[in-house]
Amino acid sequence: MLALSALALSALAGLPAQAAGAASTGVDTALVLAVDVSGSVDEHRFRLQMEGIAQALEDAAIQRAILGGPHGAILVAMVQWSDRPSLTVPWTRIGTVADARSLAMRIRTAARRPGEFTCAAAMLHFVQVKMLPSIPTRPERTVVDVSGDGKDNCNPTVPPAAERDALVRQEVTVNGLPILEGDEKDTLEAWYRANIAGGPASFVVPADGYRDFGRAIRQKFLTEVSRR
Repeated sequence: MLALSALALSALAGLPAQAAGAASTGVDTALVLAVDVSGSVDEHRFRLQMEGIAQALEDAAIQRAILGGPHGAILVAMVQWSDRPSLTVPWTRIGTVADARSLAMRIRTAARRPGEFTCAAAMLHFVQVKMLPSIPTRPERTVVDVSGDGKDNCNPTVPPAAERDALVRQEVTVNGLPILEGDEKDTLEAWYRANIAGGPASFVVPADGYRDFGRAIRQKFLTEVSRR
């Protein structure tokens, strides 16, 4: 028995630090926050989005939901997307209230990475080929939270719905938060339901303009981290 224990300890010691941590800790959800920063999103609108996400992370009910799961932790990453996606916050573990507050501050002060077009298909592909393989520990479920105020206008070779379906085949849930403001506000929610949302228990929560984003992201975030 002693020899076996020594062998097991030796094997664990030989693992990289990240792998050893992954072997002993897990997370309930890996959540990608994909935020639109296309040409229609000026600095004020960007700040409303960042503040809404930060306040959601600071919300006591959301913190209780995060810490009350079987693993008591989630992973969060944030991607800004327009002409091309850009990783703003890499995978970050939230396992304490202090972790949630720290991430809220990082997001609140994040710099905008502007673009012109609304390339939703490219963003979904980026999540599939770059974000999923980099998840540091296996989550119980993976969710992509897409927010934006317009339809894909990049004429992609592979349409958004097909990129969404590729994620769903990997058992990823994609949820939508269409921001109903601007020229496409009357048709955007239906487009998000048809082209963005998909996978197990997926849903769409529209925001009635940018000033309603904070309310919508809190509702959406709470549902996403509460489902087991």
